[in-house]
Amino acid sequence: MKAARIRRGERWIWPLLAAGAAIVAWVLVKAFWQFPAYILPGPLEVLAAGWDERERLLRATGTTLTGAAAGFGLAAILGALLALALGGSWRIRAGLYPLVLVLQMVPVIVLAPLFMIWVGAGLPSVILITFLIGFFPVVAATTQGLISTDRGQRDLFRLHRAAPWQELLWLKLPSALPWYFAGLRVAASLAMIGAIAGEFFAGSSGGGTGGLGFLVIYYNAQLMIPALFAAGLIACLTGFVFVSLVLTAQWLCLRRWHESALPADD
Repeated sequence: MKAARIRRGERWIWPLLAAGAAIVAWVLVKAFWQFPAYILPGPLEVLAAGWDERERLLRATGTTLTGAAAGFGLAAILGALLALALGGSWRIRAGLYPLVLVLQMVPVIVLAPLFMIWVGAGLPSVILITFLIGFFPVVAATTQGLISTDRGQRDLFRLHRAAPWQELLWLKLPSALPWYFAGLRVAASLAMIGAIAGEFFAGSSGGGTGGLGFLVIYYNAQLMIPALFAAGLIACLTGFVFVSLVLTAQWLCLRRWHESALPADD
């Protein structure tokens, strides 16, 4: 019990130590080379700029968070549904998987003008771009989990004449669940990136609803570099929240039976 508590404490200590070391390195680099704030602001300058711009940053974060959450949710749901189809039939997989790859490889800068024409600039286009960025990791990971079910267990189910829906429900889905969460972790880490990229290419600041992507453009144009760093820091922290929610859901679903959610031995 004591060893388990120590391990849980270390899971917090080591990330904090790494973050502290990165901040110290940041301060030392700025102090040694004497970079001005418009090239490399210090941590205190970033915090001060974030406080000065707090109202604008909070509004922008809410806008970006809405697009990121909606796009991530769509990727999580539709990605799982498509993976069920791909994992259930090799014919469907052979026909559709290359199309999914093609869609993933089309640059956002090409799709953004089309989305603006189809659904309009602003939040709808941002949601679609975020969805596309997170969609493929969910589909790829979940499909791989569905087709990687242990052959011996499949044979056992068929030996007992289990119906296809029983094999899917009681064998393939539990087997693919850790893979699904692996895809969700990747999609969650990309959600804020996708939303900000969507705001770059297809966002709108009408009615004061511009997100962090709009503020990044604005701060860069005005050479407000400490505020630009503050916007990036908020985006990173929000991304950590997304990933933490996925990790919490993974732990709740897998903690009693799968090795990935069990305490480490070393």
